[in-house]
Amino acid sequence: MASRSISSRSWTPQQNKLFEQALAHYDKDTPARWESVARAVGGGKSAEEVKRHYEILLEDLRRIETGRVPLPNYRSNGNADEEQRLLSFLRQQ
Repeated sequence: MASRSISSRSWTPQQNKLFEQALAHYDKDTPARWESVARAVGGGKSAEEVKRHYEILLEDLRRIETGRVPLPNYRSNGNADEEQRLLSFLRQQ
């Protein structure tokens, strides 16, 4: 893994948005789900990288739900709505 470039490990806001959209499109029953999500995200992300990103997201969700990480206090309703929508989606996974 040390040979991977920093760009393949970091996620841009655009890639995160594409990742979220791909998760909604390719559900858990989709054959080759992670390969499809990786293609949708682009940027040279591998199936392994997008699956790991998903696992990290689920762990973050578990921490939020157990109160170990408080939800941020958003100033605008738009971000709070987006956060709640994502949390609801991930609970269904």
